[in-house]
Amino acid sequence: MRAIWNGTTLAESDSTVVVDGNHYFPPESLNRDVLVGSHTTSRCPFKGHANYVSVQAPGGENADAGWYYAQPNPGYEQITNHVAFWNGVEVVP
Repeated sequence: MRAIWNGTTLAESDSTVVVDGNHYFPPESLNRDVLVGSHTTSRCPFKGHANYVSVQAPGGENADAGWYYAQPNPGYEQITNHVAFWNGVEVVP
């Protein structure tokens, strides 16, 4: 699977974890050259406290384009620190 935004690959992996229809990319698959931390957080009643990452790439900036759970609730440990994307990011095979 690949996560792409404005022609830039944000992540690529053969071992994403699918939860609620979202592909969560493992930490080692992330393009750290274009992903930066965000101060945005949210809370999912099932998965727990989420943190966000933004894209800063030659094609522009996409604030809070991905989210992850550093310490997910019990039952969701398989997505610890894995990033899922939205906000215009294409996830394709």
